[in-house]
Amino acid sequence: MPQSFDRTVKIAPSILSADFANFGEEIRAIEAQGADWIHVDVMDGHFVPNLTFGPPAVKAFRPHVKSVMDVHLMISPVDPYIDAYAEAGADVLTAHVEAGPHIHRTLQAIRAAGMKAGVALNPGTPAEAVAHLLDLADLVCVMTVNPGFGGQKFIDMSAKIRALRTMIGDRPVHIEIDGGVDPSTAPLVVAAGADVLVAGSAVFRGGSVDAPEIYGTNIAAIRAAATA
Repeated sequence: MPQSFDRTVKIAPSILSADFANFGEEIRAIEAQGADWIHVDVMDGHFVPNLTFGPPAVKAFRPHVKSVMDVHLMISPVDPYIDAYAEAGADVLTAHVEAGPHIHRTLQAIRAAGMKAGVALNPGTPAEAVAHLLDLADLVCVMTVNPGFGGQKFIDMSAKIRALRTMIGDRPVHIEIDGGVDPSTAPLVVAAGADVLVAGSAVFRGGSVDAPEIYGTNIAAIRAAATA
């Protein structure tokens, strides 16, 4: 992740919605069309009911990512895999507060491995769960769907986002939103205090590597709505 910190709105397309047979070209296309970060959803079929990318896949994505590779671990346990995702090239590694009993130690280990540390909150988990973690976190990810699948309906977590923004104060900690982000929901979360917006189907819908300008139109629409 770049060393400078700012709260400008960043769009982080989730490649869970990309063409699985064409990840390299898809990543290059969305970055060329305005993506700020690349979001990689890692699921284990245990913590969430789906199975996606292990460290070898993330390592294969890395040469194609020229921006920030934002890796979201929806797995339990987390700690045994931290070094593998560091070696794979993650810039930001996010673990769920619900994924294990020692999230403080997990965030310490992520930073010790040379990555920025993120902590994620499921919809049913209150903002207060991270109150004593904010000096170890570089990012708080607020889930606005129950994790496990793309394309779900947005759950309004505006009150939680506002609470987090107050708790964070002047700390250099991003608030990321993951789930159901599109031009209709982006303004709600940004107004509440979010600055990183993960979007999957809302970015990739209608486009392809042969028609990447549609990705650009989709990204621009989310950004315009968020910053209006």
